[in-house]
Amino acid sequence: MADASYDVLILGAGSGGYACALRASQLGLSVGLVEKGKLGGTCLHVGCIPTKALLHAAEVADGARESEQVGVLASLDGIDMGGVNKYKDGVVTRLYKGLTGLIKSRGITVIEGEGRLVAPDTVEVDGQRHVGKKVVLSSGSYSKTLPGLEVDGKRVLTSDHALVLDRVPKSVIVLGGGVIGCEFASVWRSFGAEVTIIEALPRLLAAEDEDSSKMLERAFRKRKITAKVGTPFKSVETTEDGVRVTVEGGDTVEAEILLVAVGRGPTTQGLGFEEQGVATDRGFVLTDERMRTNVENVYAVGDIVPGLQLAHRGFQQGIFVAEEIAGLDPAPIDETGIPRVTYCDPEVASMGLNESAARAQYGDDQVETMTYDLGGNGRSQILKTQGFVKLVRRKDGPVVGIHMVGARVGELVAEAQLIFNWEAYPDDVASLVHAHPTQSEAIGEAHLALAGKPLHAHS
Repeated sequence: MADASYDVLILGAGSGGYACALRASQLGLSVGLVEKGKLGGTCLHVGCIPTKALLHAAEVADGARESEQVGVLASLDGIDMGGVNKYKDGVVTRLYKGLTGLIKSRGITVIEGEGRLVAPDTVEVDGQRHVGKKVVLSSGSYSKTLPGLEVDGKRVLTSDHALVLDRVPKSVIVLGGGVIGCEFASVWRSFGAEVTIIEALPRLLAAEDEDSSKMLERAFRKRKITAKVGTPFKSVETTEDGVRVTVEGGDTVEAEILLVAVGRGPTTQGLGFEEQGVATDRGFVLTDERMRTNVENVYAVGDIVPGLQLAHRGFQQGIFVAEEIAGLDPAPIDETGIPRVTYCDPEVASMGLNESAARAQYGDDQVETMTYDLGGNGRSQILKTQGFVKLVRRKDGPVVGIHMVGARVGELVAEAQLIFNWEAYPDDVASLVHAHPTQSEAIGEAHLALAGKPLHAHS
């Protein structure tokens, strides 16, 4: 069969790949989209969407358990994991069907099967070659493990296995206190499991502002989630009832299952990238700010590019590359301008630089901070949540970091994103009217305080 040819040939149909395909098609380019699994990739099928569905079920469980606190007499009779999974899978299926229909309606050719780069402009799938004037690598990521740590899918799980668990375990050890670890710890605790997090780094969510980590650790303690930070993993063995984990120093922790949540690695091995001369570093594909690799006409987007492994980052990079290929000369994406949210209870959200990064960049005497406690926010009191909005500012300059902890603060990150990306000064935001009673008022109050005119906050 003759080679099929496209203006843009994309390897991988996750957030980055499918966004690139949709935008390129919109711009009049012919598109081939190679995918060995389902359209939507990690985020839709084993990442963002199913985990957030579990977290919503967890929130409902907590609402029932704590209903008496607001005068509603209800009881939590238990968690039906079959029902939870049916709800979760229903959300995923509806989104998947919508995406499939959208891709089809745009005239994008979906090439099913495992693709391999066999020339700088050619991807081979099941013996057939597909040629692209431009090739976009977007092969995604996988759940990593540690050397000597065997994942069996029964007692030692990755997040992929955890998403299809048919029961609530009595006890869980979560290895890793990053985003994935904290989200699953939160879900299982709400479902009634005893949870212990083991993290080698000195704090949970180590990439976030230190105050955010401290607040989350306090909230988790209150929820009776045990977090052993600064505690490197040594080994695991299976026992009659589950697993026994040994940490450095010799202490042991036992539980029914172990979730390995030590991050995600780039899916690039065996795909022919290095053989075709594409520069990589520990499996990650290196690009310049225009998402170009060192091989002419080959681009890369998403989790395989060093940086934040976030679906919305890959999505934006996919759009950028399509516009770059079409000659629209889009502005490069500022990595610090990408919002970050961890959807545990309480949520943690942030934009821009944390305090220590800002001090390192601008100098200690050039950085001001302001923390507004959600205790003074009416809507937060109604939601019975604790937390804060913390601002980091260049002295006499714009706000360079916004850090938030509390229920639903992930929804506030949209305004935080505008403040950071538009380089707003505290006065600019202080003069805006925030609806009452909303949690967004906390952002307004924090900026009022930083502008030197605190109302409900202490300056």
